[in-house]
Amino acid sequence: MRGPCQAGSGAPMTPPPASPPAFPSAPASPAAATASSAPAFDAERALALAVRTFEIEARAVQGLALQLGGDERAGFAAAVRAILECGGRVVVMGMGKSGHVGRKIAATLASTGTPAFFVHPAEASHGDLGMVLAGDIVLALSNSGESDELAAILPAIRRLGARLIAMTGSAESTLARHAEIVLAAAVAEEACPLNLAPTASTMAQMALGDALAVALLDARGFREVDFARSHPGGSLGRKLLMHVRDLMRSGEAVPRVPPAAPFNELLREMTGKGLGFAAVVDEALRPLGIFTDGDLRRLIERSAGDLRHLARLSAAEVMHGGPRLVRDDALAVDAAGVMEQHRVTSVLVVDADGRLVGALNSNDLMRAKVI
Repeated sequence: MRGPCQAGSGAPMTPPPASPPAFPSAPASPAAATASSAPAFDAERALALAVRTFEIEARAVQGLALQLGGDERAGFAAAVRAILECGGRVVVMGMGKSGHVGRKIAATLASTGTPAFFVHPAEASHGDLGMVLAGDIVLALSNSGESDELAAILPAIRRLGARLIAMTGSAESTLARHAEIVLAAAVAEEACPLNLAPTASTMAQMALGDALAVALLDARGFREVDFARSHPGGSLGRKLLMHVRDLMRSGEAVPRVPPAAPFNELLREMTGKGLGFAAVVDEALRPLGIFTDGDLRRLIERSAGDLRHLARLSAAEVMHGGPRLVRDDALAVDAAGVMEQHRVTSVLVVDADGRLVGALNSNDLMRAKVI
């Protein structure tokens, strides 16, 4: 009889080698799976979709214009009037893509004369609603008008004493029913081929927000200088807010000598201050003339190599009268205009009484990015 571990030859049976443990194979990455299932890129289709997107979004914005010329005329005017009469701020709210648009609308309003900021509706439910005060206006954005996060805080907004303006694509929505004023932002279709991703609807919201901001800034008499005050770091801010006194050299940095100063003293003052000129002033510090490095070159040329007599000259004898002057309270951009008009690189700065108080050259203007 053969034992259970014996082969037919009587030799002990050798057990088969152990198999390595089986691990589940890693699933293909989503990107790889998508790449393998996605159709090949079609440039013509991509271009056609781009054109279709432009056309759909243009129709969405044009639709807003038609609405404002008809049924929605009163609602838009009421919204503008309410914001103008508001003693508080405009608090913009929105979820998802509407929230991103809302941030931009708040920024545009704030930079054009209407105090505004953005509050996230979900955060508002957890304390940020404390930013909203009685007298504020809440501008709430939602295409469907059924955002849960917004719906949850609508009663609280009214209890706080804030007015509610809704910007929505559904006039029958929860948001619209709670609002005092409704801005209709409905679109016929999204540009997304699936008609799902917010595209035309967010474009309509953005355009309607811009229309509000433009109507408000016009009604407030908002001017370039007002815009510059809220944009001091921009090029317009530098041009409209920066004055000559902000950039000029002053005090001992201004090269100046009296009319009787010897030529050598004039040269030392001009070269020592590094501005390429020296002002000649009377006892009351009123400019009488100016001597520049260009004047020096021309003087040397006329001397035909004999420079000994120059030491005997005075500042009054070598200066030229009628120096270009600007007031210290003038805009820096106006000083740049004087330099360009008269083809000079430096001007003398005087106060309201005509006394020399500073000097300005083109390098100062370039460092400040005025030119």
